[in-house]
Amino acid sequence: MKRKSKGFIALLLAVSLVSVPFQSVDAAPAKYKNCTELNKVYAGGVAKDAKVKNKGGKTKYKPHVSAEIYNAHTKMDRDKDGIACER
Repeated sequence: MKRKSKGFIALLLAVSLVSVPFQSVDAAPAKYKNCTELNKVYAGGVAKDAKVKNKGGKTKYKPHVSAEIYNAHTKMDRDKDGIACER
């Protein structure tokens, strides 16, 4: 009985690993239509790199650093400081 249950568990693990979709390395970053949508996921906005400093004044949250996401949302960087949708 133990042998059958071990085999069944191994089969379930193998099937679950095969059925899990893998995210492509070349996947495009998510596109948000406005800052409200972006801030739901990234509360502090998105910075193009870690060296960027905020020009707009004091912020409440630290921005997430991602050049790919920032480049997809450069129009949302109103003060052109390298951080889109900072708050």
